[in-house]
This record gives sequence, C-alpha cells and structure tokens, in this order.
Amino acid sequence: MLIARYAGAVGLAGGRRYQNVSLAMRRSRHSTISSRTLTTRSSTAIALVRQNLVRVVAQTRLQSTAPGTRHVQFPPPNPQPLNFSPPKRPLYQRLLLFLLIASTGFLIGAGMAAAPAADTARHLLNPPTDEETLQLFAQDLQAATHAATVDAYIQSHPFVEVLRQQYKYIESRPHLKIPPALRPNNLTGGTLLGETKIATPPLTFTTPDGSDFVSIQYLGPSLCGHPGIIHGGLLATLLDEGLARCCFPALPNKVGVTASLKIDYRKPCMAEQYVVLRARTTKVDGRKAWVVGHIETLPAPDAGSYTEDAEWRGEDDKKGPVKLVEAEALFVEPKQAATMQRIYSTQSDSAVDLQRKKREAEEKAKKGQAVGGEGANGIS
Repeated sequence: MLIARYAGAVGLAGGRRYQNVSLAMRRSRHSTISSRTLTTRSSTAIALVRQNLVRVVAQTRLQSTAPGTRHVQFPPPNPQPLNFSPPKRPLYQRLLLFLLIASTGFLIGAGMAAAPAADTARHLLNPPTDEETLQLFAQDLQAATHAATVDAYIQSHPFVEVLRQQYKYIESRPHLKIPPALRPNNLTGGTLLGETKIATPPLTFTTPDGSDFVSIQYLGPSLCGHPGIIHGGLLATLLDEGLARCCFPALPNKVGVTASLKIDYRKPCMAEQYVVLRARTTKVDGRKAWVVGHIETLPAPDAGSYTEDAEWRGEDDKKGPVKLVEAEALFVEPKQAATMQRIYSTQSDSAVDLQRKKREAEEKAKKGQAVGGEGANGIS
C-alpha cells in the first residue's frame, strides 16, 4: 500500500512536471528558439522525471524491508547543464577581427593627432611668396582695428611709395612666412606683435643681392622700459634681425648667425611712433658678412619730400628723420647650413629671379616707350 502511495505521488509529480514541460513547449512555439532546441529541452526534462521516479521507488522498497536492513542511498542524478551560448568563432576569424578593429582605431587616432602637424608641414614645404605675404595680412586685417589704421598710414606714406618705385627692392612681410602654428613661439613673428606692441608685421623692402634692406614698423606703448620710452633691448632685437635679413641673400645658403653686434644709442625712442630701419651690407667674404644699419623716425607725410634713392629732403631739418640708434654686426653662416632645419624658408632663388625678371621687363618697357616718344618728337 505504501509503495502504491509513493508510486502514485511520484506519478502525480511526474505528470505535473510533464504537463509543465508540455505547456512550456506549447508556449515556446511562438518564441524565436528553434525546433531542435525545444526537442532537446523536452527530452532532457522527461529523462529527469524518469530518473527521479526510479530513485523514489527504489528507496521506498528498501525502507519497507525488515528492521536492521541496510538502506542504500542512491546519489541524485547529475544532469548535464543546458548550454545555450552561441558557438565560438574559429581562432583565425577572431584574430582577423581584432587586427581590423585595432588597425582602424590606430589610423583614426593617428589622423586626428597628425592633422595640425600636417598643416604646419605643408606650410613649411610650400611657403607663401613675398607678394602673397602682403595679401595674407590684408585678408586678416579688420577695418575697425588700430592695426588697420596703422597699416593704412604706412601704405599711403610718400616714403613707401618712393621705395615701391625702385625696382631693386622686393616688398614683403617676411614674418607671415612662418607657419601660423609656430608664430606664438617666435619672438618677432608672434610674441612682439599686437595692438599695443608692434601693431602690424613690419613692411620690408629687400634687394635680391643682399645689399640693402629697409623696414617700417609702429612701436606701441607695451614695449617700454621707462614709461613712454621704448626699451633699448627691443631696439637691439630689431637691429639684430634687420641687419641679418639684409645680408642673408648674399650668403651661400642664405642663412647665418650673429657673431658680433655693436650698438650705439643716440637718442631715446619714444613709444607710439613709426620708425624706419635701414641696413646695408658692406662686405661679404665666403661665409661671413659685415652689415651696418640704424633706426630713425619716420617724418610726417607733409614734412618734406624724398629723392629717388628714398633720402629725405626738406627745408626744416627738425621735421626730418631723427637717428635714434646705430649698429654694426658680423654674421657667419654655419658650416652645416645646408642641412639646418629652418622654421620658415627664406626667399628662394627661383622666386627672386622671377620677380627680378618681371621688374626688368617692366623697366625695359618703360624705357622703350620713352625712347619711342623722343623719336617721334624729333621726327616731327
């Protein structure tokens, strides 16, 4: 009787489990699990029910024997765990996928990091020409700023107009050849430029053979040593760079370093005024060049006139230019100058030759017109 009860209880439990499994199977028809997975689950559940039923019946039979009979405990079944994880891909596929993702990330990161450097490298390899530097500053200039007023004054001054009429000079703003990313770390090309400093990049006139150099700049109030007086160290810096730019075209590799610089201060240089730097190369011997120069004030436009050589002439000498500081320097080209890295390119021979040929052609054309006019007048 006891065995029948246990068997009935186990059968009832097994029936309920079987009903639950059947109900789960019916519900799973509407899920995304495949038919093979459902069949495997159902077979596993039925096998578990059967194993439990056999174990209960065996234990019940042993318990119904005489007292003193040894009871044997059957260990519970250890069903295999159900594993529904997707199958792993082959090793070579996982390796290829990892390499693809790593390479893509590396290329994207390298491209983002190299974007600023690429622009700087492009600027170094292909620097703007002298004429383009003039246009670059005009494009960046805003009409309502102090720099625009200063630039308009310089551009319209009679002294600048006389310099432009001389074909031996090449007009440019050399500081704009420095790549924009490097200008903040350059003293004269970035640090000293500003509304209250050197208001505009100096406008320079250079001869292709390195014989003469002229530059015009405005010195603001933030460059003073004593209040209202420009610092003498700034004047020395301007002379050092101006005299160097004068002789560089005459050196074999068009670059050099300062070997000596002697400065004589004549008069104080007041702030908020226009000054002119003039330089002249006196001697060139191989890798050495000797240069003299000075800084003087720029007279008012109506103070007098200028000769063809851009020398001031007027009735009142007090209104003429005042020499503020004089200098003489020796520059030496390093032995490894041909392989030295430069922050910006000096004017190439091809650009100099191109501009020189252009101006010589214009000069010949003007002379031809003048000769033709005289001939026509003589015939008449």
